Amino acid sequence: MQADARGFLLLEDGSVFEGRAVSPGSRFGEVVFNTSMTGYQEVLTDPSYRGQIVVMTMPHVGNYGVRQDVAESDRPWVEGFLARQFTRRPSSHGSEGGLIAYLRRHALPALDDVDTRAIVRRVRRRGALRGVIASEPADRDRLAAELAAYPTMAGRALVDEVTSTEERVIEPDGGAARFHLAVYDFGVKSNILRSLARRGARLTVLPARTPAARVRQLGVDGVVLSNGPGDPEPLTGIIEAVAELAASGLPIFGICLGHQLLGLALGGRTFKLKFGHHGGNQPVKDLASGRVGITSQNHGFAVDPDSLPGDCEVSQINLNDGTVEAFSVRGRPIYSAQYHPEAAPGPHDAESLFDRFLDAVRVAAGGEGPGTAVDVP
Repeated sequence: MQADARGFLLLEDGSVFEGRAVSPGSRFGEVVFNTSMTGYQEVLTDPSYRGQIVVMTMPHVGNYGVRQDVAESDRPWVEGFLARQFTRRPSSHGSEGGLIAYLRRHALPALDDVDTRAIVRRVRRRGALRGVIASEPADRDRLAAELAAYPTMAGRALVDEVTSTEERVIEPDGGAARFHLAVYDFGVKSNILRSLARRGARLTVLPARTPAARVRQLGVDGVVLSNGPGDPEPLTGIIEAVAELAASGLPIFGICLGHQLLGLALGGRTFKLKFGHHGGNQPVKDLASGRVGITSQNHGFAVDPDSLPGDCEVSQINLNDGTVEAFSVRGRPIYSAQYHPEAAPGPHDAESLFDRFLDAVRVAAGGEGPGTAVDVP
């Protein structure tokens, strides 16, 4: 492919944004923007982006190349990738290759030399839009017709496309396991697993459709509900399993999609955000302390606070739009976070949520508490 090959992004409202096709191909998806300044490889490999075309607001992307040890899964999941400029020659001692070569190797359509500010302004004004990214030559009329028939994100159950197919066990980092946790894989990021294993937890990672009876059979000390893509409401079988586990008394920690599924399992509702939260600079206020933390987020749906039952307490809100960022259940070791305490990419302000959850796991198992579950270097 020649370096000056052209391509375009066509949105469902008919607008077209032309650019340079640094990686050829054609794919459909919901167009969202990400405000992270770094961490593009983590964004690419986050399974929560299944079904989405991502526009980076950072103008220069790819400066430090790519490396395997920062990937959040074993492959990219985004449907397309756009930036104002992709770096041709990365500069980092840890780089194992360039971003453009990585995109081409995975046959991931990508554009640069494109007006990303104009795309972001349109998405903010109109809301998340369906789009198709394509390289020339392409039949734009045919693609427009196919785009009109492409499903919206609302109602899409994408978890089954990204979850693992078999159980697997991850041993804790060094020494004997302090806890045994079941981790539901709805598209789990690797750094969630690393963060828990680093804190002494033995993890049994479960496919998304694992029944609650299997979790009880494992005899675990607690349950983690992971992040993942798509709309939580169609996942009725999973919601029923989460409700059963919530009633069992096991400590539960829901992250991102897991937070939404937990809200639904407890009797609440969710709704689609206008353009979602995608990036590493989302301000979250803790209502009890008044403290504000900066968080990493990637989601397009939110829990309706007015729908939660009376024993649920909203503990944190997003300062940009007031949406629910965390809730807990009075008298039960059930916690949630709409954002990502493991970051990757993003700030580490919320990493202590893992410690709080493992404190609750220890107390539920008859240990002493509260306190710091385990010191993390």
